[in-house]
Amino acid sequence: MNASDPAPRKTWILHVDLDQFLASVELRRHPELAGLPVIVGGSGDPTEPRKVVTCASYEAREFGVHAGMPLRTAARRCPDAAFLPSDSAAYDAASDQVMGLLRDLGHPVEVWGWDEAYVGARVADVGDAIRLAERIREVVAAETGLSCSVGISDNKQRAKVATGFGKPAGIHVLTDANWMSTMGDRGVDALWGVGPKTAKKLAAMGITTVADLAGTDAADLTATFGPTTGLWILLLAKGGGDTTVSAEPWVPRSRSHVVTFPEDLTDPAQMDAAVAELAQRTLTEVVEQLRVVTRVAVTVRTNTFYTRTKIRKLPAPTTAADVVVGAALDVLHLFELDRPVRLLGVRLELAMTDEPAAVVTAGH
Repeated sequence: MNASDPAPRKTWILHVDLDQFLASVELRRHPELAGLPVIVGGSGDPTEPRKVVTCASYEAREFGVHAGMPLRTAARRCPDAAFLPSDSAAYDAASDQVMGLLRDLGHPVEVWGWDEAYVGARVADVGDAIRLAERIREVVAAETGLSCSVGISDNKQRAKVATGFGKPAGIHVLTDANWMSTMGDRGVDALWGVGPKTAKKLAAMGITTVADLAGTDAADLTATFGPTTGLWILLLAKGGGDTTVSAEPWVPRSRSHVVTFPEDLTDPAQMDAAVAELAQRTLTEVVEQLRVVTRVAVTVRTNTFYTRTKIRKLPAPTTAADVVVGAALDVLHLFELDRPVRLLGVRLELAMTDEPAAVVTAGH
């Protein structure tokens, strides 16, 4: 290469994560709450039974409030918080706006949910990647009023971990050069993709830190976890991961709704009515998206927290309400409903583009 040749390029992966996303969207509508603890969940009523926190602002998290916590518990921990109802339509709109801004920057964008995405940037060096991250933060803040953190690495898993070090509203880079010095002494559950069960198995092998795991013989890991999982967690510990960012649009394979009842249901007629309503509500969203239903699943959770899902394939892909709702009720009736029911859910699995079939539409 002569001096006039451009510098070689490599793909850097940027993990963009919107900070306290749901709370931030609400704060755009309620600027008077800025700097105060804000808790989003349910209908916004902290006395409502069996509803949980969807998102807590950083100020609320200082009181130990976190997503998934019952609203009543959150109210006890942070009684002065502002409780706001969830508004999925507002979050959809805000997410779409952010993802559109990311795509407009001209790099492949792989969306992973409401509040996070990967950007694959083929640039000369990490300095260029950092400048792109700064631009992302500036554009998102200027156009939407939302803040984001960006993790930078050469694979998705390491970039995701890097984002955690950048929060809130910062940028962090993890590479081979600083991976082990940053992560080596941390517990194995600090790796994205290593959950409590895997960590427990590793601990039984005497492996508790990332450095321990990275130094473990592959044969020992595959003997315990199998070849796929064993080699994967070893790769994660060494800082490796998936290097591909796909710009293909994500196509949902299903739509679902669940309801947790304020009081357990014991009347079969009430259970039927609830499942029928859930199936109809979910089907309405499917039809709006011009999708077609192929399978119907129903989830039942009893008051003992025993949870089970049953599923039925439809005779043909359809959007006919009588067929879909009828199938949901048929699946519900497969359960032995001999205990009070705490939760019911309906999931409609959808035909994909590679599943051509005759479609039966509503009313036909």
